[in-house]
Amino acid sequence: MYKILIIEDDPDLNRNIKETFIEEQMIVETAFDGIIAEKLLKKSVFDCIILDINLPGKNGYELCNEFRQYNKSTPVIMLTAFDELEDKIQGFNSGADDYLTKPFYMKELILRVQALLKRRNNSINPEINSTLLAGDIVVNLNSQKVTKRGIEINLTTREYQILIRLLNAKGELVSKKDLIREFWGSSVDTNTNTIEVYINFLRKKIDKPFNTDTIKTKIGFGYYFDEK
Repeated sequence: MYKILIIEDDPDLNRNIKETFIEEQMIVETAFDGIIAEKLLKKSVFDCIILDINLPGKNGYELCNEFRQYNKSTPVIMLTAFDELEDKIQGFNSGADDYLTKPFYMKELILRVQALLKRRNNSINPEINSTLLAGDIVVNLNSQKVTKRGIEINLTTREYQILIRLLNAKGELVSKKDLIREFWGSSVDTNTNTIEVYINFLRKKIDKPFNTDTIKTKIGFGYYFDEK
């Protein structure tokens, strides 16, 4: 049974989300401000975090960024009343795995959380015990540690998942549509710019510091990894 933490200061929305996930047979804890949430995150282990951005005490960006200092694997989905690209970028930079704009349908929130949980379960499968090599990139699939030229690269959960998908394709093109379907499910519009945002994040971490150009775009089709 999954354990979810809802961090939302609107009491009605907090209650509605809680009741929704209880109906999905999940254990739910709630917090209404950033200070209490910070204590819960340090005290307990959760399978997924639903995090509002505008919170009293400490906002969602701060909470997520601090949480990622000691936990890089638990998925976080951010909730916000804003739909600006800059807000999404700030959320992803803070370590969020997904982003949902208010108002939203509860069914969509459920689908997104389920997709995050599924991807997390796949990534920590204890049967996986190997190392993935691609050019000068080395990935330990057990610890999810990524290094390039011996330098460790810190990736968010979603960045890591997209990188692994590109590496496993071994130079073959991976379409934007496939990436969205695999990591966000059918609840996300295929026209969203979310994939472009994550590819940009990966390039800033994988290519830019090393003066390389391995993560490439075929305009109108998708992305591929070129280790040459």
